[in-house]
Amino acid sequence: MHYISTRGGGDPLRFCDTVLTGLARDGGLFVPQTVPDVRDRLDAWARLSYVDLAAAIIGLYADDLPAETVRRLVDRSYAVFRHPAVTPVVAVGPVHVLELFHGPTLAFKDVALQFLGNLFAAVLEQRGGLLNIVAATSGDTGSAAIHGIRGRDRMRIFVLHPRGRVSAVQERQMTSVLDANVHNLALDGTFDDCQAIVKALFNDLAFRDRCHLGAVNSINWARVLAQIVYYFYAAFRVQERTGAARVRFSVPTGNFGDIFAGYVAWKMGLPIDRLVLATNENDILARFFQTGVYAGGPVVPTLSPSMDIQVASNFERYLFDRAGGDGRQVCGWMETFKRTGRLEIPVTAGAGDLIRAGRGDTAATLATIHDFWTRHHYLLDPHTAVGVHAAQAHLDPAAPMICLATAHPAKFGEAILRATGQDLAHHPILDALATLPTRVTRLPADRLAVADYVSRAIA
Repeated sequence: MHYISTRGGGDPLRFCDTVLTGLARDGGLFVPQTVPDVRDRLDAWARLSYVDLAAAIIGLYADDLPAETVRRLVDRSYAVFRHPAVTPVVAVGPVHVLELFHGPTLAFKDVALQFLGNLFAAVLEQRGGLLNIVAATSGDTGSAAIHGIRGRDRMRIFVLHPRGRVSAVQERQMTSVLDANVHNLALDGTFDDCQAIVKALFNDLAFRDRCHLGAVNSINWARVLAQIVYYFYAAFRVQERTGAARVRFSVPTGNFGDIFAGYVAWKMGLPIDRLVLATNENDILARFFQTGVYAGGPVVPTLSPSMDIQVASNFERYLFDRAGGDGRQVCGWMETFKRTGRLEIPVTAGAGDLIRAGRGDTAATLATIHDFWTRHHYLLDPHTAVGVHAAQAHLDPAAPMICLATAHPAKFGEAILRATGQDLAHHPILDALATLPTRVTRLPADRLAVADYVSRAIA
């Protein structure tokens, strides 16, 4: 398996080189040259455990690693999850909830970032060298990445988060990790500012090479790859439970990485009838799939801060597919968006029919949390509530709806209290954070300031 840039530059790379490179040197994102058709394996895969399924799927894309290495990495990555199924599926009222929050930091990002941390360590041990990881987070990526990297040899991590725009629990999950190889940077700006700075540092090739930069954001293909697995696992569980021939998924969406993993699963042959893209008030992606216009705007702070994004990095991977693999077309589109803040691409049949969009604002989020607690005694975090709200417009008895639960509700206790009137959202891991010491550095949302900090820290 080889990987190419969405912008057409450079030579194809093998999986491990792609993972270490992160962002392609021409500024594009890596995608596989081909997506394997696995329809003839679905019956056999449906009987596998999560770790067996992960080893099978990841092995297809990481074929420059021995099968026993892939299996060892998968075993190590998911042994730390608190549920034997890793990502269990629970029937709740009219939907099936895919619980992705049983990892170390109680968020879906653990599924990919535990694997990526172990993968980095294995490749660096084999090849030697150092990796200085620079990441942007709108909330959950930061803590999951930190817990995947903390204390490891040969790696440092620098996490940029928008000061005051992540939940108090999310911030404390990051800043209470005091390992010497962990650096938390609170920037005076938005997540989009943080993300733009990370991309700018990677596009400064001299700085990138001198500082041995690595990426854990979903610009790294390994992040998307690890998330493909739970689409297959959830579909198999629900098909077994209901006898349905096909399923639907509703995905709370900010940076387009999680739903793109579902899109790849569909291309591989998983019988997905529909992917519901669910956004909050920051609805640039929902508006695109409704109108064909991709146009940014100011970031609106919401109860679901991990989705408070106006420029979705992984959307470029989808555009590459829409362009039929034409990197020059993607370059043109991205240049137009950079210059004008707007892109217009007609909504077409095929994939356009697969992805439907929905929007859940603050009122809808609170109402959905309240409704599911009152009627089903099940707590949804605000991000999951956005997905559940959007899903209810796309229910079909012939295609059961699976809603991705992206975080434990205890990470957003204030929203739960506001929705239910009760202090219901607790978890012992999070409650224990309240008394821990923290360490964080405040910086302006400026590329040079961040580059200077990184340079001094690794000197």
